Amino acid sequence: METFSGRLAVVTGGGTGMGRELVRQLAAAGCNVAMCDIDEDNMAATARLVADDGSAVALSSHRCDVADATQVDAFRAAVEATHATDHIELLFNNAGIGGGGSFVSGDRTAWDRTFDICWGGVYNCARAFMPLLVNSDEGAIVNTSSVNGFWASIGPDLPHTAYCAAKFAVKGFTEALIADFRVNAPHLSAHVVMPGHIGTSIALNSTAAHGGVDVVAVRKQLAERGLPVDQLTDDQVEALVIERAEAFRDDAPTTAAQAAGIILDGVLSGQWRILVGDDADDIDELVRSDPWHAYEPEFMQRIIERGHFDGLAR
Repeated sequence: METFSGRLAVVTGGGTGMGRELVRQLAAAGCNVAMCDIDEDNMAATARLVADDGSAVALSSHRCDVADATQVDAFRAAVEATHATDHIELLFNNAGIGGGGSFVSGDRTAWDRTFDICWGGVYNCARAFMPLLVNSDEGAIVNTSSVNGFWASIGPDLPHTAYCAAKFAVKGFTEALIADFRVNAPHLSAHVVMPGHIGTSIALNSTAAHGGVDVVAVRKQLAERGLPVDQLTDDQVEALVIERAEAFRDDAPTTAAQAAGIILDGVLSGQWRILVGDDADDIDELVRSDPWHAYEPEFMQRIIERGHFDGLAR
């Protein structure tokens, strides 16, 4: 694909973060866009930014929980009707949340919710929109995995099982599509995106998606890390979680806009594997060079010595 101009793209999670920036940059490139999100106010804010950017394209917003196959099918039908089309050229499976850290001691509801959005959302949307991609003259599916799609960790003492399992599934699925497309849809391409620490509101959105701060679980996690949580009130614990989520967004080495630019450049240049951020490049190199020690406590120190994740590891 040499240009986005005149194409139609579907972007999930278009209300904030990388999804919002993908919508803005696609529109700026002359691409028509259908976005979905569970938050209509956030999508409205994205649409206003597109208008402020001066992008004169067809942009539609659709409320959809990508974990719900019925809602996704309705989203596809709405895209077909709104854009009067039987095909799309681009599908960006970007929506995701964190949560469900421990499989052993964590809450199953949080685990399943995280997995169902991060993996189930990719599966549901790929199933629903594949016929429309196949109907195009050329098209691409772009699935957002993570560095946690090749390194299932955020530190040796912080379980992160649901998100990592989902992102490994996204990576494996996308790589498997390469042969599937070669045989059954040679006009399509598959791209897996693996961002490092990107300045998005995923931590804030994840808290909201799970119904707010789980104070009991947070207290337990902090206590296991040796922090004096007994001296904190519930309100202080909640404030701490929000503060860290905002710092994750505001102190990131790569902005959401920069990440979207890297992703779109990668699609146009035909990269099937798109690493986003210097931290993603370095972690990929470290894991490949010494996979046997990737989950040992000292491995995080190697990452920190490369200049990454120091603040997140505290």
